[in-house]
Amino acid sequence: MLSILRIALDTPAAAVIGDGLYDYRWAGPAEVGQLVLAPFGSRMLVGLVAEITDAATIEPQRLRDATATVAGLAPLSSEWLTFVRFAARYYHRSLGEVALPSLPALLRRPDRYTLSPPSADGTRVAHLPSIDRAIKRGERETAADQETTPIRGVADPLSLNAMQSHALAVVLGARTAATLPLPILLYGVTGSGKTEVYLRAIGETIAAGLQALVLVPEINLTPQLEETFRQRLPHARVASLHSGHAEGRRLLQWWLAHEGKVDVLLGTRLAVMASLPRLGLIVVDEEHDASYKQQEGLRYSARDLAIVRAHQGRERTGREGEGRERRGHEGQSIPVVLASATPSMETWVRAERGRYRKVVLSERASSDASLPTIRLVPLLRAKTQHGLTDAVRDAIADRVARREPVLVFHNRRGYAPVLACGACGWLSDCPRCSVHAVFHQADRRLHCHHCGWQQRVPRACPSCGNTDLAAIGRGTQRVEESLRSLFPSARIARIDRDSTRRKGAAAGLLDAVHLGDLDILVGTQMLAKGHDFRNVTLVCVLDADSALYSHDFRASERLFSNLMQVAGRAGRGGARSGEAEVLIQTRAPEHPLFGALVEHDFTRFAASLLDERRRAGLPPFSHQAVLRAEAKTAEDALAFLNAARAQGVCIGEQLGSTTKVTLYDPVPMTIARVAGVERAQLLVESSVRPALHAFLDAWLAALHAMRARTRWHVEIDPLDI
Repeated sequence: MLSILRIALDTPAAAVIGDGLYDYRWAGPAEVGQLVLAPFGSRMLVGLVAEITDAATIEPQRLRDATATVAGLAPLSSEWLTFVRFAARYYHRSLGEVALPSLPALLRRPDRYTLSPPSADGTRVAHLPSIDRAIKRGERETAADQETTPIRGVADPLSLNAMQSHALAVVLGARTAATLPLPILLYGVTGSGKTEVYLRAIGETIAAGLQALVLVPEINLTPQLEETFRQRLPHARVASLHSGHAEGRRLLQWWLAHEGKVDVLLGTRLAVMASLPRLGLIVVDEEHDASYKQQEGLRYSARDLAIVRAHQGRERTGREGEGRERRGHEGQSIPVVLASATPSMETWVRAERGRYRKVVLSERASSDASLPTIRLVPLLRAKTQHGLTDAVRDAIADRVARREPVLVFHNRRGYAPVLACGACGWLSDCPRCSVHAVFHQADRRLHCHHCGWQQRVPRACPSCGNTDLAAIGRGTQRVEESLRSLFPSARIARIDRDSTRRKGAAAGLLDAVHLGDLDILVGTQMLAKGHDFRNVTLVCVLDADSALYSHDFRASERLFSNLMQVAGRAGRGGARSGEAEVLIQTRAPEHPLFGALVEHDFTRFAASLLDERRRAGLPPFSHQAVLRAEAKTAEDALAFLNAARAQGVCIGEQLGSTTKVTLYDPVPMTIARVAGVERAQLLVESSVRPALHAFLDAWLAALHAMRARTRWHVEIDPLDI
């Protein structure tokens, strides 16, 4: 019987048509949530069946036939579709622009499918050999894992203290609550045992026959945490999902989750979009981290979508699939746990207002662990050698002599931020971006960290021919070199994006610290996130001041969080835990941020920062969107934004006083040029979230109608303006 499939496609054109769905004829069987191959213009695309109906929304002569339905893959659930529909509405994208990119790349490539001969009703079925290979590989790995499970060492669980026991009871109680539970903020000092709490909650979730989703901010955190899960939950099936996987591996992990064949899915922000038919718990670890915000394509917040997904999950009904291990759990909720020692201001305000439930862990969990002493080391008028004050240098020497690992935190990679000519003032600027190219000593090249441009270091100044070019400033490579000259007998390594490009490199360096095979580890903010170093008694921060003078109103929040997190790597256990200290070199020791940091007083810092934000009308006390434009010239980008602003003003007047929205003047972005493209932005703000979205609905329709040749996009809840 002929039916109309309403298909979601990942194409920008979908943003300018009705509900963003395309109608196709189909004579065979089909289900909502099924993947299909469909022609679009001269191309073949993979789409998602969003609706099945009898009546088309376009003229019959314009209808085309869908090419094939995809076999061997169960349809995506109604719960998942409801979730991605919300994301599409909130971020003002079509369903296809949200749903399709969340799937593994191999599922979205029409050239990877093979078509079977037409059936009696004239339809064909598409097969993806990659799925068959993934199934066989998954079966082999599962069998091998089951063989090795009995000999894998199982870490003894730590005894819970009273605060941890209370936190666990809150999480477990949320799943069976009679009413919709609030999101849970698990707020605890570094080392307070937040991981132990959600490990126990995951164990109980698995025992109930449900799946757990655990989000982490960095790929490098997944191996350590995955191994912890495998040790503590030896009979659980654990998978990971992140962009570091090869295409085949990502398809396998996604398919295992989709089929209900894993109990715990661990991943970075993209994992929030995974298909999980028995989802029973969501954990967002280090929920404050900016890495949870996608910065290209669909610019979503994984933390915010995790909260939405948990909220919607209560309304779903389970259904038994063919061997898919689906099981409904009507009457049970999906708790969402937001864990952090330094919560984001948005989360903190909601917890203070009672919209989230705050559970506090105010002490370190281990009896032999204590919070480190934080000392400020003034840089003004201080003598330094290789950028290190006497106090920092002496403290490092003392720990090296005792063979106690030292962490040196410097949040700038490369050797030097810029090369300069003292004769004429030439600087090593990137020719494609409005930034300096960074000098990397290892390969003697200049690197742009924004567009990827590289060039050999010139033998002489390109401007005046002077051969005496100086490296200005310090990056982690230069800090490592300096430490090697100061401590020639020390075992030193560096962890940053450059030193961990090879697969497993970061895990190897971190293991070396755990095993006591390193004396000094130099690194960027990768050091600050979630690592449990048991024997570190000294953390040194070399340059903590740059964020204090940033144009970004969120800079101080990020700085405090980074410093508190990196400080928390010290004093987590070991014989001399009580003597742990953190030394912070600064030119502004009197700054209130450092006063709160020395006292480990996040509450004091948050109160002061939120008071500033409230008086200035900044988030979380207002809601923002930003329209960004890219063009060959700055004039073209600004011209488009000025025209867009004029449209917005007219729309605001039409909507009247019920929609109170402020449109600011267009300005170039802080880094105005990247890869030869000029960039500008226009900020839109409202104190009422529904008013902002009502305005955006009308404004975006007008912008699409302009058919501008300038590339543009709108970002909701921007983190960097």
